[in-house]
Amino acid sequence: MLLSFRSLLVCLLLPALLLVVQVLLSRLESRWPGLLLPAVSLLSSLVFCLNVADLGQGMAALLSALLTVFLLANVPTLLLLALYLICRRSRRRKRQMEHMNIQDL
Repeated sequence: MLLSFRSLLVCLLLPALLLVVQVLLSRLESRWPGLLLPAVSLLSSLVFCLNVADLGQGMAALLSALLTVFLLANVPTLLLLALYLICRRSRRRKRQMEHMNIQDL
């Protein structure tokens, strides 16, 4: 019982922590730190694809398995990139508003 509670806690807190870190990195002045977690996620999805190769499969089955694993493994990458773009867009709007306020003076 205790082991399942701990694993559930880790499965819920780890993604939440990664999302918080992504928001914090995306809101920094430089744009590169916000791209760090999506890049790591993309690289890990490529590692997943390397583990798909099975010599007993035909070429079509292998390609479909690779495509499926690549798409499923990149769901976190897409979520992190979407979060990055949302944070950067709000940052850009804020900068534009500050620029307009300065021009109004």
